[in-house]
Amino acid sequence: MTDINKVQLEYVVNCSPKVLYNWLSTASGLTEWFADDVKVKGKKYTFIWDDSEQTAEMTLHKENRLVRFSWIDEEDSYFEFRITQDELTGDVSLIIIDVSEGNEYDEVKGLWDTQVSDLKHILGS
Repeated sequence: MTDINKVQLEYVVNCSPKVLYNWLSTASGLTEWFADDVKVKGKKYTFIWDDSEQTAEMTLHKENRLVRFSWIDEEDSYFEFRITQDELTGDVSLIIIDVSEGNEYDEVKGLWDTQVSDLKHILGS
């Protein structure tokens, strides 16, 4: 049996929840920072990097608040984007929850740090 690891990371981003949600939930937005290309058919999203591709289904979404993609070929494996906004400061945070088999925390964190760095660059934050 393989170990399932859950990693939760939080990044403060400088944009509105609505703008951020579009970058996290649309093929055009995800192509800008997450994958080389993204193809969508219904709820199925095919993410393409270099010579590999993986398909996930959007299994949960709440406009401007939450998006979850569950990998089709990996049971109990998914990643989720949550958008929160601090009531006092107005700061918007992107919380990423990555549930996958056997990946090391540092490896997963490093991957997301790189991806979110690209996203923040695009957002100008």
